[in-house]
Amino acid sequence: MANHSELAEQFDRSRRHLRAVAFRMLGSTDEADDAVQETWLRASRFDARAVVNVAGWLTTIVARVCLESLRSRQRRGEEFLDVAELDRVIAHDAEAHPEGDLVMAESVGLALLVVLDALGPAERIAFVLHDLFGVSFEEIAGIVERSPVAAKKLASRARQRVRGTPTVSAAELREQREVIDAFLAASRAGDLEALLAVLAPDVVRRADRAALRGEEETEVRGARRVAEETLTNSGRARFARPVFVNGALGIVVAPLGRPLLVLEVERRGDRVAAFNVISDRARLRQLRFSVVDPVPTQASPA
Repeated sequence: MANHSELAEQFDRSRRHLRAVAFRMLGSTDEADDAVQETWLRASRFDARAVVNVAGWLTTIVARVCLESLRSRQRRGEEFLDVAELDRVIAHDAEAHPEGDLVMAESVGLALLVVLDALGPAERIAFVLHDLFGVSFEEIAGIVERSPVAAKKLASRARQRVRGTPTVSAAELREQREVIDAFLAASRAGDLEALLAVLAPDVVRRADRAALRGEEETEVRGARRVAEETLTNSGRARFARPVFVNGALGIVVAPLGRPLLVLEVERRGDRVAAFNVISDRARLRQLRFSVVDPVPTQASPA
């Protein structure tokens, strides 16, 4: 690298990749953009003439910036919005912001971001860099300040949590997925008849108080009442994805990749027999999430 202008050109060529790395680590476009900007500030202060692999060097810097941010977030015990604030997010015009968090989250996989958010900072860094971007454990070791063997163990533990182990057979899982996909499709479409077709006549919806607005009941029975309530809250379905919850297939509502609501779904045949809605923070922290769909081994820039 000869001079500052050439470094700036290399940085501009790497910007999309750096943003993709940072978003997967932080789950927020604003935080990812801040991390990329901080990466440039740090890189520009160093003499990069001896750097052979500039893209790799910049990736290392952005990873360190993200690790600092994740550790700071962990110390603050940062929580996401509650149900009372969800309407504000739903009302946000995503089409007017094509580079917004929801678009980025969908490109990565909303369920994957949910699982990544539950990992410790070093685990998340190791998994994202190695499994999603192919960075070697030798390079990761320097970032997380561990040995290469320890870095490999961090990624392995994260991988096990991300992928999880279903508690049912493959055939049972397919049947559960069909029912949940039908329920979500009807909810997103606002289709009352389709909802009635996928809900058992005596379906029960139970919820903790944190999941409810105002005078909503903690328990609602009957397909029509449950379907009508579901349509009232249909905006939530935009953020809902199938996910394993403690090994069982359920649904998570996760604006920007942070769990707000979890639905534990009980199936009877090809219909939903009951579902429990969880939003209490203490209960959410006790749940173990893992992804349903395969995780890509290499991420493309977002």
